[in-house]
Amino acid sequence: MAPTPETSTNPGHGFSTRAVHVGHDPDPGTGDVVPPLHIASTHVQDGVETLRGGYEYGRGANPTRDAFEAALADLEGGGAALAFPSGMSAEDTLVRVLTRPGDHVSFGDDVYGGTYRLFTVVRPAEGLRATAVDPADVEAVERTVRRNGSRLVWVETPSNPLLEVFDIAALADAAHRGGALLVVDNTFASPYLQHPLAQGADLVVHSTTKYVGGHSDLIGGAVVVAEGLRLPDRPGGSGADGGWTGTGEVAQELRFLQSAVGSVQSPRDAHLAHRGLKTLAVRMERHSASALALAEHLRDHPAVRAVHYPGLAEDPGHDLAARQMRASGGVLSFEVADGATARRVAESTHVFSLAVSLGAAESLIEYPPVMTHAVKQGARWAVPEGIVRLSVGLEDVEDLVADIDAALEAAGA
Repeated sequence: MAPTPETSTNPGHGFSTRAVHVGHDPDPGTGDVVPPLHIASTHVQDGVETLRGGYEYGRGANPTRDAFEAALADLEGGGAALAFPSGMSAEDTLVRVLTRPGDHVSFGDDVYGGTYRLFTVVRPAEGLRATAVDPADVEAVERTVRRNGSRLVWVETPSNPLLEVFDIAALADAAHRGGALLVVDNTFASPYLQHPLAQGADLVVHSTTKYVGGHSDLIGGAVVVAEGLRLPDRPGGSGADGGWTGTGEVAQELRFLQSAVGSVQSPRDAHLAHRGLKTLAVRMERHSASALALAEHLRDHPAVRAVHYPGLAEDPGHDLAARQMRASGGVLSFEVADGATARRVAESTHVFSLAVSLGAAESLIEYPPVMTHAVKQGARWAVPEGIVRLSVGLEDVEDLVADIDAALEAAGA
């Protein structure tokens, strides 16, 4: 196993101090304040089975990736983090570790389209059973878990694209009473705004492409595992599950499968993601402040029928978000009269770029029903036809407001 990067940071330091320093110790040979990017695919060994520094081959471990993983685990309050080449590869690997054919997963009905496809198309072809649930109804979630023997409860909060907020602590209790683990997709909130593990979740997933990276120049994903998390007992009284490694430790199982199938993040992308953590706090503060200002403006716009953003005092998730988040984040969605109008709005901006993804310095606009959530079309939980999703970037908020106003006018909204 690769060594854990050292850090001189005091565990009592604040988030931003740790984000800047964990895994970023000056290079011992040169004094570089930024650790070098290690791109080597293989490492010279001092003898057969005698590894230098614990490194052998890049598919198993890489110093740059290890440093990023140590920093992310620290900021999420987890026992271990693993970096993957995409958010979906992180999700798929995690599900493969924790389930077997015939097992069941309960997942939130307002999830990213790729996650929905994983649970309704890809994994069912391999024998997984899955049921969409409303995470706001905790009692119904627990009933679903017990009725189906769910191994996992999977939730996004805030959700994509309706920005619903769900009670992590209550869902964790419900999942655990039913013998399941709780997985929280923390992509929208980032480690700065929300700490699901501290609220009882067992695992956190990220698309680090988004806020962690923050600049639309990398693809990545991550899983963060709660300290000491073990595989739950198999159903039917078959006893403890030791997994492939025989240890029963979820982090060990993830590392085994990650290496076995080669689902590892490139050193370059890990380096960029680690750099992104340094500015995460200041970026999230700006994203959140601008998103709130834009949401408040759109709330009063005559062409806008609804705004989905938990930072608004009247939003159904506002009180819960205030309890479990620092701020409400940089993504919001709003609804106009119909799908045709929403498409025209999305195609009429100039500061907002028409593109999928989110969480970067530049503001993005998209039409979820066909761009990111098309797989849900025709389903009971399909997203509303008139919805537009905004990822609010770091531009001057006055320019963003003016751009959306002009787009609404141009669309005849």
